[in-house]
Amino acid sequence: MKKLDIKKLKEAYLNIFEPLGHTKSDFLRLEKIISDAIENRSEELKIRDQRPHDWYLSENMIGMTLYINLFSKNIKSLIKKIPYFQELGITFIHLMPLLKPREGNSDGGYAVEDYRDINPDLGTLEDFKNLIKKLHEQDISVAIDFVINHTAKEHEWAKKASMGDEFYQNMYMMYDTDEIPKKFNETVPEVLPDQYPGNYTYYDDFKKYVYKSFSEFQWDLNFENPYVLEEILSIFFFLANLGVDVIRLDAIPFIWKELGTTCRNLPKVHEFMHIFHLANQLVSPSVVVLGEAIVEPHEIVKYFGDDEKPECGLLYNANMMVNLWNALATRDVRTLEIDQMRFKLPHHAAWINYIRCHDDIGWGLNEDALRSFGFDPFSHKQFLINFYNGSFEGSFSKGQNYQFNKNTLDARTNGTLASLSGLEKAINENDQFGFEESLKRNDLLNALMFFAPGIPLIYSGDEVGILNDYKHANDPNKTDGRWIHRPFFPWHEKALFKDENTYQGHIFNHIKRLGKIRKNEKIMHSSIPLTVIPTGNIHVYTSIKAYGDEKIIGLFNFSENHQVLDMNEFKAFGIKGLYKDLFQNKTYDMNANHIDMYPYEYLWLKLI
Repeated sequence: MKKLDIKKLKEAYLNIFEPLGHTKSDFLRLEKIISDAIENRSEELKIRDQRPHDWYLSENMIGMTLYINLFSKNIKSLIKKIPYFQELGITFIHLMPLLKPREGNSDGGYAVEDYRDINPDLGTLEDFKNLIKKLHEQDISVAIDFVINHTAKEHEWAKKASMGDEFYQNMYMMYDTDEIPKKFNETVPEVLPDQYPGNYTYYDDFKKYVYKSFSEFQWDLNFENPYVLEEILSIFFFLANLGVDVIRLDAIPFIWKELGTTCRNLPKVHEFMHIFHLANQLVSPSVVVLGEAIVEPHEIVKYFGDDEKPECGLLYNANMMVNLWNALATRDVRTLEIDQMRFKLPHHAAWINYIRCHDDIGWGLNEDALRSFGFDPFSHKQFLINFYNGSFEGSFSKGQNYQFNKNTLDARTNGTLASLSGLEKAINENDQFGFEESLKRNDLLNALMFFAPGIPLIYSGDEVGILNDYKHANDPNKTDGRWIHRPFFPWHEKALFKDENTYQGHIFNHIKRLGKIRKNEKIMHSSIPLTVIPTGNIHVYTSIKAYGDEKIIGLFNFSENHQVLDMNEFKAFGIKGLYKDLFQNKTYDMNANHIDMYPYEYLWLKLI
């Protein structure tokens, strides 16, 4: 092991645990875990570690996220679908939870019973290793989920804890009385107030209150205990040594708890994330840590760390998703503009950009920006909730409320990309003009996602315009409203994907084309920053990527009306000469006085 790196890790470790009474001798256990993991890393993976450690910043990265059981039933069948990924241009696949979950309701796989085994409904560990091998042969990188905040109450540690083993009880946050739990409940927000109110569950059979941030069957781990970190890192290395390229750490803002706080985003969490980075660099330096932190924008960006103390290499750009849907409803791109330029990322960092995912949409907009535009944040959130559940007059959306709070009127939104952007409503109402307009919205969102710095991540099914699935309500294991946008993949409609005269084929082929264009432009590398051009037109989002003599300008009209852009702002950015749109091959003279944009039109203009 590199002496300097292990020294940094030791310092970070002791910074957390020494004040809690742990000594340097405790660190020797972690050092042994790391040395064993290095020894167990195969020669093939060590060769893979020699690739540039910023490989994930490449313009070739086109991602897709999917549930194996919904996409292909099992791992062996997924291997047979690799040609589908190749045709679409996918080079990065994020597999939704596949580690062995508890039986019954497992929160979509986020209640893990065994981290070192695969969900038997999907296949075996050997099947998974073979899948990784086959994907790597086609230059497709693999990401999986690792839930570090909590385990299922059926996990081996939890079972031993419930049987009275004090060592394992200390792996969790357990109390004999409700005195401390009540104090936590005074300041800690509830995550699932409707289904699982409070932050503790009392178990009469072993007389303990157990901390749980989410569901009753998901017990939070106690990261004040160094054995928890050691076990979690040991599992991390086990997963890395299977050959995965990206490990998504789930619910990281929750892992550190302190009385009198919200138990969210506390400073110690960032110290732990830096430890993960340092340990990973020692064992599996080409593996990337992806953080799941769906919190306020100014908090999300902190999980990248900085150039001196890196944390995660990748984070989900939840803020961009919310801003996209806000812009589509309001025809106003100003929150997109402000938030795009709000944060400067460290050199190792990139966003994963997405329009939809397996989760709901929480309307966490930049409230300061809204106020500066003259909007009341509460009223604006109510507008978005009602717009996307379809109750607002003139809405094109067919979404549904999620976790509605009758006291605060707060709610989040569920629905597929196609249903939220108007396709479902247009089809139901036999509205041909609405149908065409919905496809333009769909294309616009995808075009901007592919243009933005970072990895564009398609949520499986959105590439063929999949609609909301209302049959989930009949399944007792799918009572969570988010199953509306988690349907089975429509392989029975595969012939439609090839036919551009169908909406499925239109969307599929549009995404293929976006990927090809992006991969062909070196300037789309995520290390090259993007600058917003404030044109004064609130309906059109305009930005530029420039590197040396190369320039690409992205223009995206979020209005169903024709827009005229004044070229004076472009000239202020030194933009002149002839540019060609990479989609239409149409030439634009940037010395002109204005640019015309059609409803929902988007342009990728390259300097020629």
